Order: sequence, then C-alpha cells, then structure tokens
Amino acid sequence: MQNNQMIDDAKFLSPKRNSTTASSIDELSQEQLSHFGIDIHSEYGKALFQVTRHLYHAQADVNQLWKVTNDTLAGLKHQDKVAYFNAKKFLSFQIAKILDTLQNPFRATYQSMSNQVGAGLSKHHYPLFDNVTALFSATPVVVRTATYVYACTEWVDDAFQGKESTHQIYSRLLNPTNISLANAIVDLEAGPYAQDYLAWNFNSGMAAIDALLSNVLSHQDVLIVSRNVYGGVYQLLHDYFARENRLDIQLEWFDGYSMAEFTVFLAQVKSKHAERLASQSLHVYLESPCNPHGYVLDIAGISKVSHREGHLVMLDSTLATPVLHQPLQREDEQERPDYVVHSYTKDICGSGATTAGVVIGQGYRMFQAKGDNVNGYHWSKTMFWDVYYIKGAFLDSEKAFDVLNGMKTLEMRMLQKVINTSVFSHFMASHPALNVNCHAVEGHANSELRASQMRNGWCCPLFTMDMQRADIDRDTFVRFFDALEPAFSHQVSIGQSNTIILCPALTSHSELDTDTQEKGGIYLTTMRVAMGTDNVKALIGHLINSARLHIDPVFPGFSEQFMSPEQVDNLYQDVATRVMKQQLASLGNMQQWID
Repeated sequence: MQNNQMIDDAKFLSPKRNSTTASSIDELSQEQLSHFGIDIHSEYGKALFQVTRHLYHAQADVNQLWKVTNDTLAGLKHQDKVAYFNAKKFLSFQIAKILDTLQNPFRATYQSMSNQVGAGLSKHHYPLFDNVTALFSATPVVVRTATYVYACTEWVDDAFQGKESTHQIYSRLLNPTNISLANAIVDLEAGPYAQDYLAWNFNSGMAAIDALLSNVLSHQDVLIVSRNVYGGVYQLLHDYFARENRLDIQLEWFDGYSMAEFTVFLAQVKSKHAERLASQSLHVYLESPCNPHGYVLDIAGISKVSHREGHLVMLDSTLATPVLHQPLQREDEQERPDYVVHSYTKDICGSGATTAGVVIGQGYRMFQAKGDNVNGYHWSKTMFWDVYYIKGAFLDSEKAFDVLNGMKTLEMRMLQKVINTSVFSHFMASHPALNVNCHAVEGHANSELRASQMRNGWCCPLFTMDMQRADIDRDTFVRFFDALEPAFSHQVSIGQSNTIILCPALTSHSELDTDTQEKGGIYLTTMRVAMGTDNVKALIGHLINSARLHIDPVFPGFSEQFMSPEQVDNLYQDVATRVMKQQLASLGNMQQWID
C-alpha cells in the first residue's frame, strides 16, 4: 500500500479530487476511467489506465522533488545549482513533449466528432491543439483570450475558490502574460525574499494606487501622506477618499523626510485624532522619490517606526524603480514597507507607449484560497478577493508583454539617466540666479538621505528647478520655456528615453490649489525635468542657446553665468567614471560566481 502522503499528492490530478474515495493509485486510475465512461477492459481502457497510473505517480514524485529542492537549495554550491536547474528544465521539456504527443490522437478524435458539412458540433478548431508548443517560447506568450477551457467540474469549482492556480477562468482575473510580468517584478523588487511576495498588475499606475487604497482603507481611517505626491494621487485622496460622503478619510500631510521628523509627526497626529483612532486605524502612504522634486524619504526608518506602533506603510516607488531603491530587500522585515507600488508606464517599461501599474505585497495579504486564514489575516481581506476580483482594472496581455520587454533594458537606461541627472543638475546649479531642487547636488538638504537610501547613493532622474530668485517676468520665462523644444520634450509623462520638461503648476500638479502648491515648493517658474538617456551635452547646449535667444536680451549676460564648456566636459567624465565604477563593483567578484 502506498503511503498516505503519496496518495494525497496524487489525488490532486484526479477529476474527483475533492470527492474521491480511492486509497491507492490504481484505484485513482480506475476511478478516472469510470468518470469518463471508459471500459477498463477495452484495449483503449487498458492503455489509458497505464498512462493515468504513470501520471499519478509522476505527480507524487514531482512533489517529492519540490520538497528535496526546498530542503537542499540554500546549501548547494553554484555548480550543483546549475545541474539542478538544467535537469528540471529538461524534465519540463519531457513533460511538454508527452503532452504534445497526446495532441495527435486528441485531434483525430475531435475531427471524427466534428467532420460535418455546414454547421457542425463546433464552428472552429479546438485551440488546445495549437497551444502546447507555446510552452517552448523563448519570450512570454501574449495570450489574447477572454476565457479558458476548463478540465472538469471539481477543478473549475476549485478555481473559483482560488485553490487551482494553473486553472485560469477569465482574463480579467488572471492571464499567463500578466502572471509572467507579476513574477518578473517580484523577482526584481524583492530579490532574495521574492518567495514571500506576490504582485497584481493593473491597467495604470493610478488604478493600482486606487486598488491599494481601497483595499487598505476603511471608513473614517486616518492616513498620513508624504507632502510631495503625484498630483493625480492628491486628487484621488482629497476629492474622493477624504470626502465625507465617500470614505471620510482624515488626511494628514507629512512635510519631513527623516525618521526623526516622522516620529514627532506621528505622535502629533495620534494625539490630534485620538478620539477617531479609538475605533479606526491609522495608515501611512509615502512617495519616494517624490514627484516633482525627486527627494527621498527614510523609508526604512519610517517603516520601522510605523510597524512598531502597528501601522501599515504603502510606498509608491515608481521613480526609483528596483534599480535605484530596493525597499523590500531590507534584512529587517520591520524596515520594509507593507506594499510597494510602481507605475509601469514610466521607467520600468520605458517606451512611453503603455500605461500600466502594479502593487506588490506579502503573499498572505495579496491572495489566499477561500476559507484560509494566514497570520490572522482572513482570505476575504486579501487584495485579490477584496479588490482585484471585482473591480476589473486588470492589465491585458499586450501591455504586460510591452512592460516585460522594457524590463530587459531597464538597468542600463537607469545608469545613463543617473549620469545625465547628476551632470545636468550640477550644470544648472552653477548659475547663481537659479534654484535647483535636486539631491544629486552635494550639500542639498536631501543629499544625505539620497546617499543612505538609494543604491550606490545614485540620484533620482526627476528633479525641479525654478527662476524665483532671478525675478524673470512671466513673458520672458514662457518664451524661454517654449524654446526648449525639441531637445527637451514638452510632454506630461515621465520615464521615457527622451528628456521631458514641464511646469508642474500648470500640468502634473495643477489639481493642487496655489497655497498647497507653494507648500510643496511649486511655483509658476518651477520646471520639472524628467531626465532621459539623451546626449546631456546636447541638452545643455540647447538650453544655453535658448537662454541667449530669449533671456539675454532682457537680462544681459544671463547665459554666461553657467559653468564653462570645459568644466562641463570634465564634469561628465568624472560622473560617468564614478557611476560605472560603482556598477562594476556591484557585479561582485569572480569567485562568488563559481563557489
């Protein structure tokens, strides 16, 4: 008699997985044939019985292989990991080959049923025949379908209960291309802790943020929000969640950046809203680096303080991407935010052709099968069942594929943007009449946090500068700004290969009233620069010529107050050398890759 664990593992393949009374693999095989009306004593039945026996044994054996892998992987040498990987890869090909071989008799049987003139049993071919070879695709397959073929009643019942991860029902919920992207972003963001996290992809960054807030917030909760957030987020919070006839969320705007500042602010907020917090919860929503200035917050410190007092932390890390900041890879779990949001639309995709977003969180907060309760967290509260399953803001397969393609060049694009940002911000800061809000500039109020928070101390490729000190009249400023095309693109979105410039007071942050804008350091002459991968020297040259054309006639000698061309050349060489040396150092030494 086979052991109970082996039978339990094998039962998962049965069409009667939830109602079977079989106690052996032979009984499971006999039961399967009976379920589909197959005579076990027929020639076909005998052949099918042998196949099903092998499959049930294989299911149990693969589960054992998974257990052995989990138990031994951490202690393996690199050469053994190579061997394990390739052995499993070939096993996958073998299993897929068996499935492909099955398609010929499968197709023949189907054709014998539907070989009619005119309207037959089906008006099109059966798609399962053609899908098997997609398993061998070198890139994720773009799966363009609304729904899926299901195996049997008990399996689809499990699927609707969230207990059958490979049995997809409806592309609004799950799609293979979408899942491939979710796995990819979790690997990038969480690194060695990826197995603890899940991601849900949405049709835009704002859809992801709305889903996250809808999942976390309850009526009359208190939400601490970092001051500089994207204008769309401000509008969502202020005009929807905070309205009394909606969720009546109490918003408190945090103006600081450090853990010490947050600790003081948190205590003040809890004292101020003690009556409300007696029955409701307090949560924290941060954007770092923030829009439009690119400043960073002490995410690790703020998360630790928040968790110590039982508060959830949500982080929009769009501007950092997993290349510049990896908050979920902190060794101390208390220093990690509970959720990380990205707008794929920006740098992660990088093409400017796709809108998409993602929320990443610990697995038990993101999905559980119906009826489960993990870490005291009920399945109905998970993001999948509470929001994703019912709202329909899913990411379609074409967009998911675009983002996956963009990820392939993400790291090299971000390296060039770091170089360009540092060079351009230092160039602009060399002018005595300009105010440059960029933490790449040494001595800036946010530069110490940038050095401690960002990978290799690299800067965010988004920053602002303004001409408030120059006292330039509105007409002159507008003519200068309009002349920055085509070197600087006048576009609203960010994170593309081209450098984009806009006036946030009139565009990305126009939802804020004038007083709120000024509290966030946004003025009519504030220019937000989203650095691209362009030739930064060409950008500087165009800016100088635009200043000569429109500013010098009104303010003689204005363009001559920047650093000299020779200084720019030296600056670029120094910055590029430093950044590339840091990148080379991060690759590790050769010995690490052969041990």
